[in-house]
Amino acid sequence: MMNKHLGPAIEAIGLSVVRGARTVLDDLSFALPQGRITGLLGPSGCGKSTLMRAIVGSQAHVTGTLDVLGHPAGHRALRPRVGYVTQAPSVYADLTARQNLDYYAAVLGIPHRDRAAQVDRALADVDLTSHAGALAGSLSGGQRGRVSLAVALLGEPELLVLDEPTVGLDPVLRRDLWKLFHRLTEERGATVLVSSHVMDEAERCHRLLLLREGRILADGTPGALRERTGSDTVEEAFLRLVDEAAGRTPTEARTPAATATPETRTESTTS
Repeated sequence: MMNKHLGPAIEAIGLSVVRGARTVLDDLSFALPQGRITGLLGPSGCGKSTLMRAIVGSQAHVTGTLDVLGHPAGHRALRPRVGYVTQAPSVYADLTARQNLDYYAAVLGIPHRDRAAQVDRALADVDLTSHAGALAGSLSGGQRGRVSLAVALLGEPELLVLDEPTVGLDPVLRRDLWKLFHRLTEERGATVLVSSHVMDEAERCHRLLLLREGRILADGTPGALRERTGSDTVEEAFLRLVDEAAGRTPTEARTPAATATPETRTESTTS
């Protein structure tokens, strides 16, 4: 797959989302390169899902500039070029895995002569070939999530936006999906934006955006963030950056309240 757009895959300038009295995303500016895996990390409620919805054009009350593959986010020209996987699997329970993919392939306008091959490839990519004839409603939650991912892979999109795709999966399947994400970037030139609140997944990304309370806490490679903070892991780097942003002293940062893991630092509302 060849990328047609030569600039950043995603570029935001002054991006904000306000719901009522709450600012969910607060003046974000960043540019994400093509052909790389960018991890969007942060605790639940920090704005990850809101940012992803803004990128795919399904989020209301967005201000600022947000361009995706050279078009404003949500532009109709992006429909076949962007694959999106939500946290909740988007499949029809009364259709088989293959029938779900056949349906979405038709919606995407994939020519009839190409659909069978596209569906077979997508099922193989997510290791669901053996379950192709099973009703989606009879599959496990992890398997239904993989059907959603297979749908997003139809048509070989240039950009994949994946909202916590590995939640609830066993370690072997998580490993295999990350291998798939890297293969998509290396062999097909795809760009992958994947969100997670599990910090060990950060090490698998080429680049990271760390979010905290709707703001960008840090932007860079895992190695650069570890070096910047003098940390051994990205999780440790994240916590040091949180403490730094809060103006805590090293002593305060060692207290139990300050050393809680990102997964325990949840907000009162979901993103």
